[in-house]
Order: sequence, then C-alpha cells, then structure tokens
Amino acid sequence: AEMQLKNLTGYDAILSVTPYYNRPSQEGLYQHFSYLAQRAPLPLVLYNVPSRTGTNMLPSTVSRLAREFSRVIGVKEACGDMAQIQSLLEQVPAGFKVISGDDTTALETVKAGGVGVISVLGQALPEYFSSMIRNGQSIGSVKSEELHAQLIDLVDLIFKEGNPTGIKALLELLGICGRQVRLPLVPASEILMSQLELALKQFYAAVEATSLKFG
Repeated sequence: AEMQLKNLTGYDAILSVTPYYNRPSQEGLYQHFSYLAQRAPLPLVLYNVPSRTGTNMLPSTVSRLAREFSRVIGVKEACGDMAQIQSLLEQVPAGFKVISGDDTTALETVKAGGVGVISVLGQALPEYFSSMIRNGQSIGSVKSEELHAQLIDLVDLIFKEGNPTGIKALLELLGICGRQVRLPLVPASEILMSQLELALKQFYAAVEATSLKFG
C-alpha cells in the first residue's frame, strides 16, 4: 500500500478521517495520525466527523498534531459544535487550515477564522454557496447572512434522509444526475423530492426578489 501511495501523482494532500467503530481515545488518535504523518507521501488534512465515526477528535489533539508535524496542514472539522470550533481556532498554530465540513456551521466557521468549507449543498449550488463563504470572509458583509437564511432550508432537507441521498435528489431536480444510490442507502422518497422541489423554487424566488446575485 505504501508503494502504491508513493506512485500517485496529481494530488496535493490526503484527507484522512478518524478511525471509526473502535472509538479510540485521544491518545489513540494522536498515535494514529502521528504514524501517518511520519509515513504519508503527501501533506495530511485531518477529518473529524463524530456523527459518522463515533469519535470526536478534540481541539487539543488536533493542535498537538499540527504543532508537532509539519505534514499535518489542516483539518476538515464537521463536529457541528461552534464552541468546539472556536476553541480549535484558538489553539491551532498560525497557518494551520481549519476547513468546515458541515454546511450548517460553515458560515459561522469562516467568520470565526476558518479558511473555507468542503460542502455538500455546494455541489448543487456552487455559485451561491461559494458566494456566501466569500462574503462571510469579508468584514462587514451582510450578504452572507442573507444567503445563509435562504440556503438553510435546502441544507436541512438534503440531510433529512441521509447523505448523499438528499444531495443526489437535488442534483436530479437540477438535471445534473439521477437520484440513484447504492445499498444500504436508498433513493430519496417522493415526499422528499416534492419538498426539495418546492424549497428550490422558493430559493430562486427569494434570490430574485432580494437581488442576491452571486459573485
């Protein structure tokens, strides 16, 4: 496996999620990523997503790794807890990239000092979502809050029956791809499709009415 990784080209970094199922301690997480940091052929971006893995990597562990290993350059933070995210931003060294991995708290994260987001809804509405994030990074901008208010209903709906079920349903409504997913996931229900279709129409109407053009 290490030989195969060394032969990879065209990649800038490795996104590495916390080990799941066995629910390691903070020391276990530190040792796991220490091992990777000393062997990885590319820089590492840590990925913390407790709702999927059952393990929450705390800010102290992330900061410890960031300070000890130059190979650890950032974290995709999807804990969904702004108090934890604020603590993370305060503890990590300068230049370390805190990237939101949660659409709901993405705007708050970049306003607090995060560098961006790895988004789900952004796959369907990239112009609007990226505009929200860029405006959120601008001091005094109110457009980000207005866009967030219009996007939040769609964010809630795409996770209603799981991810990527919801985003694929929205992409089907936009004519980009079908809603099919592989087991154990199942396609979005007709009820969710109807809710998404209505929310999408309401979003475009609100954007038009408030002149929230992207850019």
